[in-house]
Amino acid sequence: MARRSSEDTGNHRMTVKDVAARAGVSPATVSRVLAGDYPVSAATRARVQRAVRELDYVVNAQARALKGAGSRMVAFVMDDVTGPSFAFVAKGVEQQATAEGRLCLICTTHGDPTRELAVVEAMREQRADAVILVGSGYLGAEYQERMIHFAHALDKAGSRLVLCGRPPLGEGVPTTVVEYDNEGGAYAITSHLLSHGHRRIVYLGNVRVDHTTSRDRIKGFTRAHEAYGVPLDPALVVPGEYSQAFGHAGTRKLLADGVRFTAVFAATDMVAAGVLLALREAGVRVPEDVSVVGYDDIPLATNVVPALTTVRVPTEELGRTAVRLALHPDEPQHVVLGTHIVVRDSVAAVVPARTIG
Repeated sequence: MARRSSEDTGNHRMTVKDVAARAGVSPATVSRVLAGDYPVSAATRARVQRAVRELDYVVNAQARALKGAGSRMVAFVMDDVTGPSFAFVAKGVEQQATAEGRLCLICTTHGDPTRELAVVEAMREQRADAVILVGSGYLGAEYQERMIHFAHALDKAGSRLVLCGRPPLGEGVPTTVVEYDNEGGAYAITSHLLSHGHRRIVYLGNVRVDHTTSRDRIKGFTRAHEAYGVPLDPALVVPGEYSQAFGHAGTRKLLADGVRFTAVFAATDMVAAGVLLALREAGVRVPEDVSVVGYDDIPLATNVVPALTTVRVPTEELGRTAVRLALHPDEPQHVVLGTHIVVRDSVAAVVPARTIG
């Protein structure tokens, strides 16, 4: 096989003209072969393909195609690729994007609303078919104004802003919205504990009212207490990040401070994993002494001991539905998916004599 000479390469980026010169055909013929949508003789096609291999032109062509994928691409924007629930939404997005013949580009924001806005703007410039934002939205006025602007700009460009797991931006804003019953799930899991006789239930998780996810989970927690006529002690609401480290540290502090409680509602399964570890280290039995519940139903929920009672979020379905609706605007553009409790081994009826604290 012929090898590229130093004259062929050097710092020179191969072009269609280089391939055409090597193959002895016109640049237009090279473009037709690469596009695969125009009849070219077998001998000519073979010469062009050999020149492409020898000049390593295919790699450059693919890179340029990805860079300007335009209407053959969907962008998936999330806080953190290591978040388990985000990963399953991403799986659904990628599966449906592939089925629809689109590339899937994953972008992260690290929880920074300014970065999220910058990513949306970049994807608008790349003419992505859809820009899918997953996870908690921000409720600040400036952020909302900018996002509404991008929704209209994307719509005018023939693209679509998709809000996945977050509420609409307002009446008349051109978006695709795929929510799940976040508040309802929190209400149901809190009611599950209350129905087992628990009256001092700790809430561990983000309580920021400017984040839609945390706002709705604390609303469901509060509403369940109101429905059961149980006063909510503010000392039992412990704010922190959605992480195992926070669940562990927060629970240890509760125990050290002598706070009385019989159950813990961890706002995510990752937080719950930290809670279970801290209780085990302290010799507190679950569920005999303290009941623990989580939210999301990630695979970890069945791997901890005891297996975790939690709220099932249809993560993969969220991703698939987000892509499908965005690419098929004739379908309903606002869908709310259900959540439900998955009962396992981490909840028992309260025994007053064993109240911790």
